[in-house]
Amino acid sequence: MRSLEECINWIHSLLPFGVKPGLKRMEWMLDRIGNPEKDLRVIHVGGTNGKGSTVSFMRHILQEEGYTVGTFTSPYIEMFQERISVNGVAIEDEALITSCNRLFPLVEELKNSELGSPTEFEVITTIAFDYFSNTARPDIVLLEVGLGGRLDSTNVLTPLLSIITSIGYDHMHILGNTLEEIASEKAGIIKSNVPVIVASESDSAWETINRVAKERKAQSYRYGSDIAATIDSVTEDEQYFSVQTSSKQFQNLRIQMKGHHQIENAALAIFAIDLLRQNHLYEISDEAIRKGLAKTSWIGRFETVLTTPLVVIDGAHNKEGFKALHQTLQNHYPSRKYRFLIAATQEKDMKELLAPFKESEASFVFTSFQFFRAQQAEILFEQAPVKNKRVVSNWQEEMKYLIEECQKDEMIVVAGSLYFISEVRRYLKDLSRYCL
Repeated sequence: MRSLEECINWIHSLLPFGVKPGLKRMEWMLDRIGNPEKDLRVIHVGGTNGKGSTVSFMRHILQEEGYTVGTFTSPYIEMFQERISVNGVAIEDEALITSCNRLFPLVEELKNSELGSPTEFEVITTIAFDYFSNTARPDIVLLEVGLGGRLDSTNVLTPLLSIITSIGYDHMHILGNTLEEIASEKAGIIKSNVPVIVASESDSAWETINRVAKERKAQSYRYGSDIAATIDSVTEDEQYFSVQTSSKQFQNLRIQMKGHHQIENAALAIFAIDLLRQNHLYEISDEAIRKGLAKTSWIGRFETVLTTPLVVIDGAHNKEGFKALHQTLQNHYPSRKYRFLIAATQEKDMKELLAPFKESEASFVFTSFQFFRAQQAEILFEQAPVKNKRVVSNWQEEMKYLIEECQKDEMIVVAGSLYFISEVRRYLKDLSRYCL
């Protein structure tokens, strides 16, 4: 493979192999390239929602102190390469091409073995380990779990620290139908004697995770007891809050990311950073924590992409995500009227997702997009428990219409699927460049 396009097409060609839980293929590939994952200092981040934001808060804090920080996140919003980044800069084309060519013969060999072909995500994860260990060599890697935890392809290493951001109903066809079953899968990232920070609101989910932590002699910390956050004030643009840990209080902290859930994510990041310095792993000042938090942003998470009219895209795609979206709108834009544009994947149920908006006067437009798991707009429309709703087939034309019709007291909100908002984000950037 000589070009970036060839590499990305090859990686995507593995998509039909879908989700194949298990670590044997990962272990086989990593062993063949010298186990690069063993050279890395990692914080492993799992959970249903909030992984990316928590990673971003930690990255900005560590960078503020002068550390080089590798991140592995998914899915991507702007371009494929951003999933593997150092200090927010995506993997270089040449490095990706080199790694793909290194892995290609191994993937072909695996295809013809009893283990079968690796999945797209397994290959991307292996590329990340290869790049961080052999090329970028960051001071620390913030590694986001892809799906679940126990059998996720990232779960082949022993980290400095594990974080489970939240437990919610998502990917139930793979992870289980109860919070306890889902929590058990997420708890799979807990390693022997490695501390774990947890942000589950559910007592039963917490008990499941804590039981695993005790079995593995891993010190566990829970948001709400070992870590507490207090909201001081909220404006359209910022949030001010304080965080109390068992060892320290942080007051008058500021973040630009919106929603109470982002304060929770920030608190987890602060606690994780504090643990690193308590254990004398990294030297990080309070000032770096304060400045890093204030600088943090994360594309696609209640992100303002246009200001006139106000257009926000949000990665809400499950029950907890839409509940947080509803709360964020009420807290930051209580006087606005909302116009929604929504597309989702096939496993989602709009009746459940849009329950917080059941009595809302907002308007909802349902559509679909070019994605192999995209749900038909008509099905989303039928499921939706909202009053003011309609269906459109061409979301680009609808987006233009919404922008033209949006009044000063209104705002447009795009949600339902990270894959969908990624397309909308690119479209709006082009539209604002050439038309607005």
